[in-house]
Amino acid sequence: MPRGRIGARFAGLAAERRPGFIPYVTAGYPTLAHTRDLLAGLAELGADAIELGIPFSDPVADGPTIQRSSQGALDNGTTVDDIFAALAELRRASEVPVVIFSYLNPVNSRGVEAFVTEAVDAGADGILTTDLPFGEDPALEAQLSESALDFVRLVAPTTRPDRVRDIAGASQGFVYYVSRTGVTGARAGLRDELARETAAVRAVSPVPVAVGFGVSTAGQARAAASEADAVVVGSALVDRLDAEGVPGALALALELRRALDGAGR
Repeated sequence: MPRGRIGARFAGLAAERRPGFIPYVTAGYPTLAHTRDLLAGLAELGADAIELGIPFSDPVADGPTIQRSSQGALDNGTTVDDIFAALAELRRASEVPVVIFSYLNPVNSRGVEAFVTEAVDAGADGILTTDLPFGEDPALEAQLSESALDFVRLVAPTTRPDRVRDIAGASQGFVYYVSRTGVTGARAGLRDELARETAAVRAVSPVPVAVGFGVSTAGQARAAASEADAVVVGSALVDRLDAEGVPGALALALELRRALDGAGR
């Protein structure tokens, strides 16, 4: 039996034989009002899940776009309380699954138990911590795994095959496959090896596999979805938000949604 909203959504995608679309939003950028509008719009156009990024001052795994948006959110005073309030507002209107995307510092600063409790109360379904490698802190990992949030794990192209199996086996909701080494950011193209690598992860994973990092166009999304259960898009949406506001970001999201709908299996 799939667990919670994330599991139910991926079960639905499997039944529909189509890949999922997971957009990323930097909470509070450029303002909380933009975030609320984006969340509502993404839910309405059919996002299968949403990654809600907690802004952090030193986002080392992120490229220039997400770094800029994170700093902008912090500069305008965005707090975790504000983010949870925006999530709670979304949850009153939509059942779209939401994964909190965060570095450990904001979680630890609040206290892990308090953060998780408040995230669940606001309507979050999962958490992905970018700077907590598998096996790094077994006690903290156990605390997150045993919580009401699905603890989503990361796998990279450089991860050893035996470790891929272990990480995927510990992941809840889905496993996030990083499409390339380095930081986040839109790219001109995807690596030729991506489909083969994604298939290898799926072969040993008991949970669905989502691919992200660098996917920015409809064509890239379709290509990434050839072996993935879902595709994550972040930097391209933030860039479009900068250039054309919320309507432009939602227009790109709809284009990506339709491209993935056309990539059914």
